[in-house]
Amino acid sequence: MTSFSADRQQVRRLAFLALAFWPLVSWGTLAGKSASTEGAETPQARTESAKIEADSLKPAEAAPVKRALPAAPNRPRPSRAEVIAMIPAVAARHGVEEELVRAVVAAESNYNAHAVSRAGAVGLMQLMPPTAADYGVTSVADLFDPKINLDTGTRHLKRLLRKYDNDYGRVIMAYNAGEGVVDRTNSQVTYLETLNYTEAVITYYRRNGGTAPTQVALNQVRTLRGTRDLGKARRLMKKYLDPSLLSLKVKPTLDLRRLNPALHEVGPESKPMFELGATGRP
Repeated sequence: MTSFSADRQQVRRLAFLALAFWPLVSWGTLAGKSASTEGAETPQARTESAKIEADSLKPAEAAPVKRALPAAPNRPRPSRAEVIAMIPAVAARHGVEEELVRAVVAAESNYNAHAVSRAGAVGLMQLMPPTAADYGVTSVADLFDPKINLDTGTRHLKRLLRKYDNDYGRVIMAYNAGEGVVDRTNSQVTYLETLNYTEAVITYYRRNGGTAPTQVALNQVRTLRGTRDLGKARRLMKKYLDPSLLSLKVKPTLDLRRLNPALHEVGPESKPMFELGATGRP
């Protein structure tokens, strides 16, 4: 009997000890497991790591490069009077009317030798570098030199005068819009910028004493401006106006005698003298 009681007490002690130490054993097991797997990556983690590494090795996508505009030189620019004094010699050298050169300079840059347009045209006569290269001027910096710019632009004017048989209207349009546009449209250029430019150059030319015939060119500009405005009006009508409203027709509803307003009967049962109906509709 005593032995049995002692065994029961011993079992109780062992159970108590087991319960007391079980959290420590569990914690140690979990800690050991965590330590053993700390350096190991799961398949998902390995995939994500590989993707990140691959992305880092990819070449960066090239952002659209905005072409830098030519920078004006850091030197004093010639005055208007100085530029005007340079023009007679260069005009005479290339056989171009002095008044035309002055008119182009005035319209293009207002005598600013350091002018740069948003498109990259440079200097007094606003020459594009590819155009200047056709005449052997390959340095953009040289285009800021007023003498080089005037010489190159006047040579370009001379070539256009030869090509278009001294037609000032077409020459001026080609100087602004390009020969390709003038040739492709048979000189019917409707760009608003070109029309304004052509009119401005002719105005300057006449003001400076130019005597070449330019009235035909001015008339053409006004005609093209009207054509441009008419085309714009047509586009607006097509966009916003119901075409069926343009095909209304008037038809009488009574006999010919009754169409006389003096004989037309009035009253609740009288018919209208006319009806408006659209073509193609009952």
